[in-house]
Amino acid sequence: MTDSELLLAISTMMDQKFKSELQPIKNDLQILKEDVKILKVDVQDLKHNIDILKTEVKDLRNDVDILKTEVKDLRNDVDILKTDVKDLRNDIDDLRDKVESLETSAQRIQNSVHRLELSQENIILPRLNTIEACYTDTYNRYRNNADRMDAYFDDTELLKRVVSEHSEKIQKMA
Repeated sequence: MTDSELLLAISTMMDQKFKSELQPIKNDLQILKEDVKILKVDVQDLKHNIDILKTEVKDLRNDVDILKTEVKDLRNDVDILKTDVKDLRNDIDDLRDKVESLETSAQRIQNSVHRLELSQENIILPRLNTIEACYTDTYNRYRNNADRMDAYFDDTELLKRVVSEHSEKIQKMA
């Protein structure tokens, strides 16, 4: 064998040896390329998911900010309500005091009314009955003598004339 044949044979052997040994490496590389493609797709999906998560986190932050504002407003409202309740309690206490005062006044008034009723029953009504009896008696007397009253008036008129005439006569005599 010549050198070139020998070189050719060595070269062929080496090619076969490399091919046989490189083929698993090529296969592994091919598998790795496919895995890298899958990983790239997965990374793209992850990037997309991360973008979605970022958007959701941003929305959640906005929601949290809104909730914080609403909680702050609610706290202010609760503080206002607490103040209002405190004022109402004070008003209720004032009303209780006024009601107690009114009850005391009402009791005094009831006592005064009771005394007035007793006075009316024991003093005024008996006196009114006495006055009524007097007026009734007087009325009955005048009623019974009412027809004679005209005669009394006529007699009185006559007496006035007679006295007047006698007064004139007495003055003329004097």
